[in-house]
Amino acid sequence: MAELQRLFDYTGHLPECPTWSEAEQALYWADILEGEIHRYRLETGEHTVLSFPEEVGCFALREKGGFIVAMRQAVWLTDERGLLRQKVCDNPSNPQLARFNDGGTDHHGRFYAGTFWAPGDYNGALLLRVDNDLTPKVVQCDIHGANGLAFSHDKQWMFTSDTPHGVIYRTPLDEQGEPGRRELFRRFNPGEGIPDGAAMDVEGCYWSAMYDGWRIARFSPQGEQLEEYRLPVRCPTMVCFGGADMKTLFITTTRENMDEQEIADYPLSGAIFTLPVSVAGMKKALFIER
Repeated sequence: MAELQRLFDYTGHLPECPTWSEAEQALYWADILEGEIHRYRLETGEHTVLSFPEEVGCFALREKGGFIVAMRQAVWLTDERGLLRQKVCDNPSNPQLARFNDGGTDHHGRFYAGTFWAPGDYNGALLLRVDNDLTPKVVQCDIHGANGLAFSHDKQWMFTSDTPHGVIYRTPLDEQGEPGRRELFRRFNPGEGIPDGAAMDVEGCYWSAMYDGWRIARFSPQGEQLEEYRLPVRCPTMVCFGGADMKTLFITTTRENMDEQEIADYPLSGAIFTLPVSVAGMKKALFIER
C-alpha cells in the first residue's frame, strides 16, 4: 500500500488549485480565503508565499512567466512576484455573490475558471475560458459550484464537477477544443462525499478529491470507481500529479467552516499530502498568450 505523507509542516485555511511546475520541480497552490499563492520546492524545502488583494480562486502558470490569476473581481496577468500587470476581464458572475473557485488549462494552453454561487438559491455559477489572445468567453452555465476541471488525454472530453449537487459531468470537445453538450458522468449518494477538484492520468482515468468523504477516488473513463485512498481528514479539495516521473499525487485539504473540536480532533485538516501512485498523471499545459 502506497504511503500517504505530509508534504511539509504546513496547514492552510482553504488550500486549492495545486499546480506542478516541471521546470522548477516545485508545487504551487492557492489558499483561496487567505488570498495567497504558495510555492514549495521539493529538493530544497523552500516555501514562498505571494499575497494578493482578494481571494485567489484559481490560477495557472504562464509560458511567459508569472501567473494568470482568477480573483474575486477579475482575472489578471501577473509577474513572477505576483504583481498585477494586466487585467484580462471582469468576473462574469456577480462578484459579490460568486467568487472564482476552480480552474486550469486545456491542451491548447487556454485558461478556464469557474465560479461558485454562494447563495445556493439557483445554479448561478459560470465556467469562463480565456483564449490565447486573452478573449474571455463563458462556455458553460447552469452550475452551482464549478469544480473538477480536467481534460482527457485523447482531447475528446472536458470533465467538470458541480460539488454541491454531487455530480461529475463530461462534455465532448471538437478538434478546436470547443465544448458540445455536457452529459452526466457520475452521481454520488449521501455518505460518499461530493466531488471537488480533480486531475487526469495517462490511462484516461479521473482522480477526484471527495470533499466530505475522507478520500480520493479514481474513476475509469466509463465512470466506474477503480480505486480509493483514505485520508486522515474529512475534506480534500483538489489533486494534481507531479514529481520527476509524474507519479506523485499532491492532495490539498481544507479547514474552512470547521469548528474548534474538529480541528482539534483532525489537526491535519488544511495540510497538503503526497501519495506515490503507480500510474503517471497528465502534464498540464502552461497558459499560452499569442
